[in-house]
Amino acid sequence: MSKRDYYEILGVSKSASEAELKSAFRKLAMQHHPDKNPGDAAAEQKFKELNEAYQMLSDGQKRAAYDRFGHAAFENGGGGPGPGFGNDFASSMADIFEDLFGETRGRGRGRSDGRERGSDLRYDLEITLDDAYHGKTATITVPIAMSCEACDGSGAKAGTKAKTCTTCGGYGRVRAQQGFFAIERTCPSCQGRGEMIDDPCRSCGGQGRVTKDKTLSVNIPKGVEDGTRIRLAGEGESGRRGGPAGDLYIFLSLKAHGFFQRDGADLYCRVPISMVTAALGGEIAIPTLDGEEKIVTVPEGTQTGKQFRMRGKGMPVLRAREQGDLYVQVAVETPQKLTARQKELLREFEAGSSKETQPESASFFAKMKEFFSGGPV
Repeated sequence: MSKRDYYEILGVSKSASEAELKSAFRKLAMQHHPDKNPGDAAAEQKFKELNEAYQMLSDGQKRAAYDRFGHAAFENGGGGPGPGFGNDFASSMADIFEDLFGETRGRGRGRSDGRERGSDLRYDLEITLDDAYHGKTATITVPIAMSCEACDGSGAKAGTKAKTCTTCGGYGRVRAQQGFFAIERTCPSCQGRGEMIDDPCRSCGGQGRVTKDKTLSVNIPKGVEDGTRIRLAGEGESGRRGGPAGDLYIFLSLKAHGFFQRDGADLYCRVPISMVTAALGGEIAIPTLDGEEKIVTVPEGTQTGKQFRMRGKGMPVLRAREQGDLYVQVAVETPQKLTARQKELLREFEAGSSKETQPESASFFAKMKEFFSGGPV
């Protein structure tokens, strides 16, 4: 079977320059690479054809022979494709490897300046429900790695400076050629900084940073909830060798309140009332987080679990002009340690009670009676 024309395989004209050949090869090789077309035999065959075509045409002598004699120039031992690929071919395949797997994408091949961004830090801050209701400014002290003043963050002893790493030439990364692939790794000598320090600063040991306590003010807005995160930009660890500082994240947790329970913007509280107040009705005073005292009117015959809603007396909504509600749930308290006279009065009350005075009990026992008698419940 006759072979396809190499120029046709690459989709270029016979007058194509080396740059045009390389560009066409890279584009098509990426498109038909087996790693991007798993299990596709046609793509694998196309990739092999592209490799062969570019190997021939990227070599000036082989291209001249092919232009004159065609495929016959490489038949019968005429110097066809073999295991020894040219440097230009290897370089192109290395570029394709980078594009496919992202080993160096976005990093470029420029010289490293050794600057590193500082790490982000976390600080856990516990606040009260009152703090979350009113908002506050909290003062915290955080141990932070800060730029060393003795060496101005360079890591080198005063009067000296870092030298360019001889292993990577200051790039911070080194390349190793493996066949037609080039693998790029962090420089093992300078750990990617591109510089070496012969005489390190004694104050920071060559790190360019020292740990100190830093006092900061944190603005806690109204309505924050448990787990709210506050970001302080640039207040994290200082960057190495003049790099930008990281951020500090404040994670808030709320202490349990002795009276209120919170659910989003709403507040709940449980208030015990006497049996007399539940039966005859009355009023109970409820404190609120805004410092006021509100009166809740309890109607006659109130049962345990009855809930009263106080609009707008809950928590503020974060970054909104809204306010949750306060829900007051009453629990009728059974009296204890009664006197003989009190017990006598209760027995008299029980003897004179009826379905009207205790409708729920009457209904329950009526259904229970029907159940045991086999009737409908």
